Amino acid sequence: MLSIPVNLSLPQSPRLVTALPGPHAKAIVERDRAVTSPSYTRDYPLVVSRGEGCMVEDVDGNVFLDMTAGIAVTATGHAHPEVVKAIHEQSARLLHMSGTDFYYEAMVELAEQLASRAPFPYSQDSQTPFPARVFFTNSGAESNEGAIKLARYYTKRSLIVAFLGAFHGRTYGAMSLTGSKTVQRANFGPLVPGVTHIPYGTHASLDYLEKQLFTTTLPPQEVAAIVVEPIQGEGGYIVPENGFLQRIRDICDRHHILMVVDEVQSGMGRTGRLFAIEHWGVMPDIITTAKGIASGMPLGAILARPELMTWPPGSHATTFGGNPVACAAGIATLRLLESGLMANANQMGELLQAGLTQLHQRFPQISLPRGKGLMVAVDLVDAEGNFDFKLRDRIIQEAFFKGLLLLGCGKAAIRFCPPLIIDSNQIQTALEIISEIFREGVPETYP
Repeated sequence: MLSIPVNLSLPQSPRLVTALPGPHAKAIVERDRAVTSPSYTRDYPLVVSRGEGCMVEDVDGNVFLDMTAGIAVTATGHAHPEVVKAIHEQSARLLHMSGTDFYYEAMVELAEQLASRAPFPYSQDSQTPFPARVFFTNSGAESNEGAIKLARYYTKRSLIVAFLGAFHGRTYGAMSLTGSKTVQRANFGPLVPGVTHIPYGTHASLDYLEKQLFTTTLPPQEVAAIVVEPIQGEGGYIVPENGFLQRIRDICDRHHILMVVDEVQSGMGRTGRLFAIEHWGVMPDIITTAKGIASGMPLGAILARPELMTWPPGSHATTFGGNPVACAAGIATLRLLESGLMANANQMGELLQAGLTQLHQRFPQISLPRGKGLMVAVDLVDAEGNFDFKLRDRIIQEAFFKGLLLLGCGKAAIRFCPPLIIDSNQIQTALEIISEIFREGVPETYP
């Protein structure tokens, strides 16, 4: 049965009481501009005060329907009472005791739960009854950094294959894997060497890898890992061609290369499965995850087959990764995902795609939807069918002014990654707001 928050005080649809941004929001935005890094990207002047379920309230009392979940993070909704309770209880007992040097049960319990659910084969050679070992991190970028190190350590190889359009983070190793936007790499070189990028999602790309690169410039016996998102996130919520992920697995098996699957955005129930790779029945060697793992607490993880995670004490460590409060939130999150939220992601995702398909039929600027579960996107196109990122950006702005929070991704896509607790009425509200924007005409400029 779906577990939903109780005693919600916020309305469950948008409520705007001031012009946007309101006076308090304007003041905070100005203060922010004076002291924070200009590298932050802010799509619109939303200044959040609190959140409940799928709704957030700003500092002026305006209430918004959130289809972003803090970039696919608040999987169980904002301030789910069971997650909040777990955080309160754990924080009252123990805030921190580094899991690098000591032990505490919350870290062990969450590791056991994740390891038992990892889509890895059981190894007869393993010294553990679980199909995975777990290393906890603070973020997706840190998880991917660790995965690079582990792959190179285990294979004693240095080269890595990644994909154009991929986003794996902005720290140096993760940035070197990333192939999303030039702004994320420009003027930061030299990057970590040994990474080759190929196009994502098609068999033609894998033909190029095997028939061209492997025979000319990229010796397969020197490749440590192929790092792939089962569904590209920042690259546009791109679902690969049928057989693409299975073929990567086959290539890895033939050349003794590790298959590393980045589930930072697609994992933890977002697609209706705990890990998106499960939709294709493919067993990777390493999984990286973060975002939705702890409903908003900073936590990530590397899951690896036990025989791979053999690095010795001190070779990889972290002060805060696996913090006891974050782990308590992770345990509560996993329980909620499996008690109804993953099923809800499937049901609401189908409803969302059906509604977006109807919008496509009415408004040709909107492409057909794509995705799985509540990881869904549409592209915005012009009259000739070309990507129209300016139209996409204007729609996102106008949605904000109507009380709907959206984010872009890819070349001209709007992504829908709401909390997995969203209901059918809220799905319909979001669709109606988008329809209203197109009926009224998308403004060219904003104040």
